[in-house]
Amino acid sequence: MTALLRYHGALLLRSQRWLAPLITYAALVAVGIRPGDPVPDSLGLVSAGLVPVTAWLVRICVTVEPDAARACTAAAAGPVRVHAAALLTASTGAMLAGAAAAAVALLTGDRSGEGLGTAALAGALAVAACTLTGAAVGALCSRPLVRRRGPGIVAAALGSLLALVLAVSPARAAVSALVAAGRSGTVSLPLAALTGALLLAAAAGATACLTAARRS
Repeated sequence: MTALLRYHGALLLRSQRWLAPLITYAALVAVGIRPGDPVPDSLGLVSAGLVPVTAWLVRICVTVEPDAARACTAAAAGPVRVHAAALLTASTGAMLAGAAAAAVALLTGDRSGEGLGTAALAGALAVAACTLTGAAVGALCSRPLVRRRGPGIVAAALGSLLALVLAVSPARAAVSALVAAGRSGTVSLPLAALTGALLLAAAAGATACLTAARRS
């Protein structure tokens, strides 16, 4: 699996298609975070932005490999492992971007209050929850489940929006916890949201990988 992760990482970097989602995310962070803002609020913004960005990166990672090369890779390593590696590569990239943005939020936010360490931990959990939720959206809205580009993009955009507004969404729960902490000053860890996001990402990833195996 390590070799597959390196392979997909190299494909992603060489394609330069990662620039668009990461530049968009950086612009969101630059515009949305202001020096002196409450740290939980800034971390909530950082986390929320990861849902569409991760879904975008997943779509890139599962489509960046040429069909002929993908067929060879799947024959050598198995379609399930190949597709799983693409999903993990996208999720890792999004997680790193989220960690960098969270560091900016911590460094520029209002750190005068108590509980900064708890806020940082809550932010890390929210970043993970939103990344996993975005990965689930991307996995369900990309090939092999959605083969055509146009419908896939529309589905990913709509899925990302729903993931941020539906009450049952782990991403919304994690972001809401941070926003509430910014208002009340009491930080709660979004552990339930992270657990839900893990289960959602595992189910979506398994569905996509098994479908890739059946259609290979």
